[in-house]
Amino acid sequence: MEGWATAAAYTAAALASAAAATVVALRLVHRHLLHYAEPTHQRFIVRIILMVPVYAVMSFLSLVLPHKAIYFNSIREIYDAWVIYNFFSLCLAWVGGPGTVVVSLNGQSLKPSWLMMTCCLPAIPLDGRFIRRCKQGCLQFVILKPILVVITFILYAKGKYEDGNFSVNQSYLYITIIYTISYSMALFALALFYAACRDLLQPYNPVPKFIIIKSVVFLTYWQGVLVFLAAKSGYIKNAEKAAYLQNFVLCVEMLIAAIGHRFAFSYKEYAGSNARPSGGFKGSLLHAMKFNDFYHDTVHQFAPTYHEYVLYSNEEDEPTKYSPSTIVPTGELVELAEVTVVSSKAPAMSSLLLNEANQAGTMPTQSMEVKTATSEPYELS
Repeated sequence: MEGWATAAAYTAAALASAAAATVVALRLVHRHLLHYAEPTHQRFIVRIILMVPVYAVMSFLSLVLPHKAIYFNSIREIYDAWVIYNFFSLCLAWVGGPGTVVVSLNGQSLKPSWLMMTCCLPAIPLDGRFIRRCKQGCLQFVILKPILVVITFILYAKGKYEDGNFSVNQSYLYITIIYTISYSMALFALALFYAACRDLLQPYNPVPKFIIIKSVVFLTYWQGVLVFLAAKSGYIKNAEKAAYLQNFVLCVEMLIAAIGHRFAFSYKEYAGSNARPSGGFKGSLLHAMKFNDFYHDTVHQFAPTYHEYVLYSNEEDEPTKYSPSTIVPTGELVELAEVTVVSSKAPAMSSLLLNEANQAGTMPTQSMEVKTATSEPYELS
C-alpha cells in the first residue's frame, strides 16, 4: 500500500509539472502568433518553444504507459533534431541570411583553436562553402534521426533492441553511438557558425538561448544514458525503475525549461510592432507549421546536381544563386551599402552596413533595400 501511494504521488507530481509546463509554453506560443510581426524569426521561435510541450507530454505518457515508451521517446528524440535545425535557421535569419553573413565576413577565416576542436585543421575560410557545411551538419541530424527511429522499431519488434541494454548482442549500444556521432556533428556545426558570426549575433543575445536549448536536448539525453548506466551498475534496481525516474525528472525539468523559454524567447520585443499578418492567428500558425523551408534547405544543401548556393531569396520567388567558389558578391561599388536579406513580404527587419570590399567581384544588380514595417496587414508566404 505504501509503495502504491508513493508511486501515485510521483505520478501526480509529474502530471502537475508536465501540465504546467505545457500551459506556460503554449501560452508563449499563442502570444508570439498574436504578435507575429517578424515571421522570418518567429516561425523558428515558435517551433523551438513547442519543444517543451512535446517533451512534457511524451515524458508523462512514457511514465504511465511504460510498455509504449519506445514510441513516445522516439517522438521526443525526433523533435530534438528538429529544434537544432530551427535554432541554426533562427541564428541565420537574425543576421540577415547567408548572403549578409558571407559579404560581412569576406576575407576572414576561423583560426585553429583548441576550444573549438579545430586545432588540427587549417584555417577555415568563412565563405559560402562554410555556411553550406554548417547547414549540412545540422540537417544530417534531422534526416538521420527518423531513419534511426525506424531501424529501432524494426529491431525492437525482432527482440534486438532494449532501452538501456548496453550488451554487444543488443542494438541499443550501436544506435546510441551513431546518435552521439550525428548529434555531435550537428552541435559542432552550430558552434562553428556561432564562432564565425559572434559579432553579428551579439545584438540578439544568443548565448542564453543556446544554453537553454542545449540543456534540454543534450543534457536530458545524457541524463537518460547515465540513469540507465546507474541501473546496470546496480545503483538503481532495474531498467524499469531507471526509465520511470528519467521520465519523472524530465516532467519536472520541462516546467523549469518552460519558464526559461519565457525569458529567452520573449514575445515582448515583437509586441510593439503594428505589423500583422492578414491571415490573423490561424495564418500565423499555418506559416509556422509549414515545412517548405526545411524541404528547400535539404534539396539545396544535399542534391548532387546543386552546385550553387542560394545567397538572396525569399520562400516563394526564384532565388538568386552563386557558386560556392565565387560566393562573395563584392567589388569596388560596394560602399556602405545597406543590405537586408529577408523575404520581400515580411515586415521590418534589421539592416547591416557593409564596409568597402577589398576584393574584385560583382554586386547583384537587384535592389536589396527593404522598407521598414508598415501597419498594413501583409501576406505570409
